[in-house]
Amino acid sequence: MTVREPDIVDDATRAEAERLAALDTSLTARRRSVRERLWFLRPAGLTVANVLVFVLVSFFLVQLIPGDPVVSATGGRLSGAELEQARESYGLTGSWIQQLGTYLTQLAHLDFGTSIATGRPVAQDLATRVPATLELVFWGLLLASAVSLVTAHFIVTHRRNRFAKLLTAYARSAGALPEYVIGIAFLFVFYAELHWAPAPSGRLDPLLIAPPTVTNFPMVDALITGDPAAFASYAQHLVLPVVVMVVAHSPLLIKMLIVNLDQAIDDPATRFRVASGASRRTVLASIYRRALPSAVATLGMLFGLFLGGAVVLESLFGLGGLGQYAVDAVNASDVFALRSFLLVTAAMCLVIYLVTDIVTMLLDSRRRAGVAGKDA
Repeated sequence: MTVREPDIVDDATRAEAERLAALDTSLTARRRSVRERLWFLRPAGLTVANVLVFVLVSFFLVQLIPGDPVVSATGGRLSGAELEQARESYGLTGSWIQQLGTYLTQLAHLDFGTSIATGRPVAQDLATRVPATLELVFWGLLLASAVSLVTAHFIVTHRRNRFAKLLTAYARSAGALPEYVIGIAFLFVFYAELHWAPAPSGRLDPLLIAPPTVTNFPMVDALITGDPAAFASYAQHLVLPVVVMVVAHSPLLIKMLIVNLDQAIDDPATRFRVASGASRRTVLASIYRRALPSAVATLGMLFGLFLGGAVVLESLFGLGGLGQYAVDAVNASDVFALRSFLLVTAAMCLVIYLVTDIVTMLLDSRRRAGVAGKDA
């Protein structure tokens, strides 16, 4: 569907368009209530409450596991005083209330305990793993956003184009193929057959030395330390997994954008702007401003999907990030590392969901608490 000037704009449509245009620009003279001014407190409070729930869930995860986690992780090699000392060091002695108190006290000091498998503090392991995974997810989200915006715009403005119809069919296939299937197919084609992609054996070429750690973000550290060879190697090893993410999850965002753009184009506010002689740039800016809130919310949901997909892709491509850490924790029966992984992953997702909620409400004030009922 293309943006064009309607043949007739009746008085009712014009009046409704003027009302919506006023809402669009937030031109209102009434005094806002305290609830409206502090609209961001509600989503922030819900995020904090959800994090606390996940803290309890992660604690009882260990409590509900049959048997002794220390015995399972060590293969029964410890007994007597050694076993009791190990259980005490992991906070597994005393009643479950005492253990919960110990766990909450540790979390208050950002202490996630000690990994049974590595013998290092879990916080230290996560500090090196989380940035690498976030780097992968960031590039995936960035490329998926760019591809989705361009694709959705092309589809909406070229409905009769054959390529646009092919892209529409692709958008309707959202979630049809899981990431690991696409990843295996891409490895076979681009690595095994065409030899375009590097070996799935890590983030850095084996012949190169990793740059000094500054931020724990590999590509950022390579830039800061002035190591272009390491930066290029990091980028080359991320290309294929990032493309897999985009191919697997972009259809969901494209489909959402198409629906929202169609609704915004047919909106009376758009007809009013076209009828009043507004420039094409102004009309398109208005259309995208009203179509973006739902797309931003979808993008926040994609962060969770990308983070979950990283567990598979990091193992498949040997990237050694947070996902690989979780797999190693499961294989080693390291329930403490796994508990911290679940808590940190949930906290990151909830924070991103909070950010997307706030951005969505900034783009559309009618979504804020105390506003929707008055402006509807």
